[in-house]
Amino acid sequence: MIKVLFVCLGNICRSPMAEFIFRDMVKREGLEDRIQCASAATSDEERGNPVYPPARRKLAQLGIDCGGKRARQMTRDDYRAYDRLIGMESRNVDRMRRICGGDPEGKISRLLDDAPLPRDIPDPWFTGDFDAACRDITEGCEILLKQLILSQT
Repeated sequence: MIKVLFVCLGNICRSPMAEFIFRDMVKREGLEDRIQCASAATSDEERGNPVYPPARRKLAQLGIDCGGKRARQMTRDDYRAYDRLIGMESRNVDRMRRICGGDPEGKISRLLDDAPLPRDIPDPWFTGDFDAACRDITEGCEILLKQLILSQT
């Protein structure tokens, strides 16, 4: 079983969008028994809050339900529990490394590190552009899923 943790600042926009988009892709490929995912935040400011309404609406437009998801903060224990810890931007990755006490196994990266144009995914809570965030997240999730499938063959 491969376990992936998506991480952003508050766990109310980008990382839950990545969690549920990726989970939907995994389900469509029939790989639920081989790949699991979750999401978390680098901060505790949104702990316990639901997915931000515009992010929820964007997922709903894709036919994806994120009901019941509540923000949680990443912990050092997540480093042992997950095979891949995926941040949405460089600041997330820096904070993830601090939370985990480093990255000795090379598990931490950005979602778009392996994209043709490696880049951060801007926070739509600040930009208001949930369409762009969704496109970037979908691109990164497609790349990640292909990598994971190839690593298991």
